[in-house]
Amino acid sequence: MKWLWMILAIVAGMATSVQAGVNGGLGKRVGVMEGAFVSFLIGTIVLFLLQLFFGKGDLLQMFSVPKWQLLGGVLGAFYVFVMVLIVPKVGVATSIMAVVAGQLVMSSIIDHFGLLGGQQIPFDMRRMTGIILLFCALWLFYKK
Repeated sequence: MKWLWMILAIVAGMATSVQAGVNGGLGKRVGVMEGAFVSFLIGTIVLFLLQLFFGKGDLLQMFSVPKWQLLGGVLGAFYVFVMVLIVPKVGVATSIMAVVAGQLVMSSIIDHFGLLGGQQIPFDMRRMTGIILLFCALWLFYKK
């Protein structure tokens, strides 16, 4: 079953690459801020409909969660805005490589200290080597 989750994560990663390319093209046509807005608006409508027909949670609980847990939307909007801005300048592959590098650095910090209610997973030499190699790959992707 764990492999199924990994395959799903890989497919989600592929989707973000397609999303970055689509949003980059949208931003060139309608403007960077406007492209990010349109992307989030469409996503909001789709998620509204999905939760309306298939949701099993309690949406009103959003008023009682710790306020920091509501930052996901702000961070998602920042991500979409940055992708709309940089994809036309450096390309999809370099943009996604940089995003993955940033994700691995921050997620390693979160794991190491067990932040945000997650499991504590120590940062070790193997993980450090992986991050260093990823930054080497980013350099190779971006090098002219």
